[in-house]
Amino acid sequence: MKNLAIAADGAIAVNQLTFQWQPGEFVLQDCSLQVPMGEFWMLLGRNGSGKSTLLRLLTGLMEPQSGHIELLQPLGFVFQNPDHQLVMPTVGADVAFGLVSEQLSPPEIRRRVDEALSAVGLQSMKRRPIYGLSGGQKQRVAIAGAIARHSQVLLLDEPTALLDPDSQLELVIQVQQLVKTRGIAALWVTHRLEELDYCDGAFILEKGRVIDQGDPVRLRQRLTSSQN
Repeated sequence: MKNLAIAADGAIAVNQLTFQWQPGEFVLQDCSLQVPMGEFWMLLGRNGSGKSTLLRLLTGLMEPQSGHIELLQPLGFVFQNPDHQLVMPTVGADVAFGLVSEQLSPPEIRRRVDEALSAVGLQSMKRRPIYGLSGGQKQRVAIAGAIARHSQVLLLDEPTALLDPDSQLELVIQVQQLVKTRGIAALWVTHRLEELDYCDGAFILEKGRVIDQGDPVRLRQRLTSSQN
């Protein structure tokens, strides 16, 4: 697997990806998908279909047995539980923490932190302790960290799973707006069919393969019918 900058109109390209925990135990098998720049796509499937495994392969946390991945860099990853990735005591410090490796000047770090927090509507909470935030606010801090690093691709692993209904809607709209205003790409793993109303397209993953993709309205109808 290689993480490379790809064509200007593409952000994520997965080609015939295969992953197995042990011989014969396939999690992903000949899995292929593409997400264009400037678009917000969702990935759906039953538990055990391979959704979270695919995201971990995309981030480089695991290596596939075969296939190829191309990603436009930098990459931002948002966990299902934001407490697993927020490490600093305050909002501003956490967003700045991800910039340490870039060796930026203090003024540039402050500028990027302010820009990122403004993008997710948290500019007034820069000095707020992390422990005092709601779940939805924590997820937006995690997204701000990716924005501060100028990530071109956002991967989000069921980011609304632990949120209340109002925060779920607020977060999905926030990401939709970020994708469109900043021209980035996002792949959002979910099992909530109502979230399909806010994406450009979707993939259905079943037994490690993409079995359908495209128009979210059609896919929502297909999934709704299969549940009845």
